[in-house]
Amino acid sequence: MRRWWMLALGVNAHAGVTLGLFGLPLVMPEILRHFNVLLPVGGLIANAPALGILCALVAWGALADRYGERLVLGAGVGLAAALFAAAAFVERTWAVIVLLALAGAAGSAAMVGGGRIVLRWFRPPERGVAMGLRQVSFTLGMAVAAFALPPMARSHGLPGVLLLCSGVSLLAAVLAALFMAEPPHGISGSCSERAGSPYRQPALWRVHATSALHVVPQVVVSTYGVDCLVRAYGWDDVAAGRLFGVAAIGGAVIRVAAGRWSDRTGLRMRPLLVLTVWSIVVLALLVAGTATGAGLGVAMLVLASVTTVAGNGLAYLAAGELAGPGWAGKVLGTHNTVQNSVSLAVTPLAGALILATGYWAGFAAGLACAVVSLPVIPLKRERR
Repeated sequence: MRRWWMLALGVNAHAGVTLGLFGLPLVMPEILRHFNVLLPVGGLIANAPALGILCALVAWGALADRYGERLVLGAGVGLAAALFAAAAFVERTWAVIVLLALAGAAGSAAMVGGGRIVLRWFRPPERGVAMGLRQVSFTLGMAVAAFALPPMARSHGLPGVLLLCSGVSLLAAVLAALFMAEPPHGISGSCSERAGSPYRQPALWRVHATSALHVVPQVVVSTYGVDCLVRAYGWDDVAAGRLFGVAAIGGAVIRVAAGRWSDRTGLRMRPLLVLTVWSIVVLALLVAGTATGAGLGVAMLVLASVTTVAGNGLAYLAAGELAGPGWAGKVLGTHNTVQNSVSLAVTPLAGALILATGYWAGFAAGLACAVVSLPVIPLKRERR
């Protein structure tokens, strides 16, 4: 049972810091009003933590490999809490972007540390479910953000949002620092140590590339979905945020189910292929719905927020298992760095595309990347 307690601490740390790292797009209308900027600049502000995440993930992974999760989660998430609080009292746009980027660099410790907990505390037949639960940390954090941040933005503005993110992160950091522990010797021994770099395996590169392509529809839907409901369909800010909160709960359920599926089959990539095909169908219907202004667009937007993240845990777990315990932190850090590099590039480009053409065009770009990912998924040499 102790391994589940360790997983819970990792989930809590990641979920807590997720409010500030990824939840700010949910208050995009308030960001646009607060800074009086256009959508592409608002997208950059909301996703500024990704700037820091991009720079720090591999370093946090190396630190976790050497010193363990307790130090990494406690220090990283705690520092992120302080930086979110500082950003709440700054008015200049560039200063807020800098502080949020630094908070992203600090808080990204939870993204690496949580994955290592699964690889070090759980044996292979349990890892799919465990990683699914670990991935719930993101959807749980986004669900809390969806229900909490828009009302906070309405009543206390953007400073209130940032202070709430700070308080939740601080609590998560304290719990991790007090109770996180190292696993008993030998639990992760089933994942053999590698004498050389795991990047000698083409499959690992293809797992990274698959996730990079899958990030595009995720970013477009998560960053501009609420704004699409408000501007294109006339929804209330809070109601739109709550709808995405319900969708986030659905995303959590599907991630755990996907992990269980992969444990039962002994495969990671074949379930990912099926989930990708499902996402392609949903995204195609989303493009059609938003291009015509039909109500189908609302339903598919919610469903897309679930389907586009369903396979994240499988790709993340596959990367960690290919790495082995000695390289897990660095490889998982690299995996997330690739994803966040793409996210950082896509956010302003998608915003500009949507501004010039319409929301349907942004969703169409995500659909194209999902289709391109199909032949990239490494299926041939996967073993049970």
